[in-house]
Amino acid sequence: MSSPSPVPTTESPAPRGLPFALGAYTLWGFLPLYLVLLNAVNPFALVGWRTLWTIPVCAVAIALRGQIAEVKAALTNPRILGVLLLSSLLISSNWIVYIIAVQRGAFYAASLGYYINPLVNVLLGTIFLKERLTRMQWLAVGVAGIGVAILAAKALDTLYISLMLALTFAAYGLLRKRVPVGALPGLTVEVLILAVPAVIAIALAPAATNGIGGDLWGHGLLFGAGLWTAIPLLLFATAARRMDYSTLGFVQFLAPTIVFLLGLTVLGEMLDPVRLVCFVIIWTAIAIFCADLLLRTRARRRAQPPV
Repeated sequence: MSSPSPVPTTESPAPRGLPFALGAYTLWGFLPLYLVLLNAVNPFALVGWRTLWTIPVCAVAIALRGQIAEVKAALTNPRILGVLLLSSLLISSNWIVYIIAVQRGAFYAASLGYYINPLVNVLLGTIFLKERLTRMQWLAVGVAGIGVAILAAKALDTLYISLMLALTFAAYGLLRKRVPVGALPGLTVEVLILAVPAVIAIALAPAATNGIGGDLWGHGLLFGAGLWTAIPLLLFATAARRMDYSTLGFVQFLAPTIVFLLGLTVLGEMLDPVRLVCFVIIWTAIAIFCADLLLRTRARRRAQPPV
């Protein structure tokens, strides 16, 4: 089994995982547009199909990359298997809550969950990973916290959805960052763990909504859901192992912003002035955080002696 990649500190060069994080969060941001095409499928059955169709995607990728030995090693290591069992439960719970929110049209509740999540990431990063933030970064966290708090106060009736999304995904990311297994082998083990529950979920769903009797187009959409599950999760797991968890959290603001804009422009949700002000506050915080990263990167480059 390959050893875990070294975890970069706040003094390391520009995050090597940034392109992976941007790819993952962009795909997740546009996911609601895909999920609304599957609104007729029971949410538990849909999670089941996402899981089952992710298995062949991972199997092909594992074979092409020659990582079968890593999967076997993870499956036979009790500690790694236990962590991946917990992470699979967290991510499947996150999927279920998210799909239910989208099918109910609660796009802003889903968006808020992933606006809360970066703040949870910062908290977990400082407590469990001993990451240190600069004063400007703490200022960014405080500003973002104000915007998120106002949003939460305006959405108390759906706040439980947002909190469940934020907490399950933050905990999932922390586990995937710390478990010593690669992104693809880890995801493969997770979906293998979830395979039997996935079959049960599909079997127990009402016949009219379990997705089994759909036409070719419907089955194609279900297979696409597997692809849209595997690819961003692989990108995210790679980014989580290469970046500070706090920095990764701030990149995550991209996904809920896309969901927010989709809700406003495509999916028919109304925007009130308070929400608009909150999103401006949150993006001000992101600008502060990014400016700090840019300034520190430039300072390090100036301090490096010429080769």
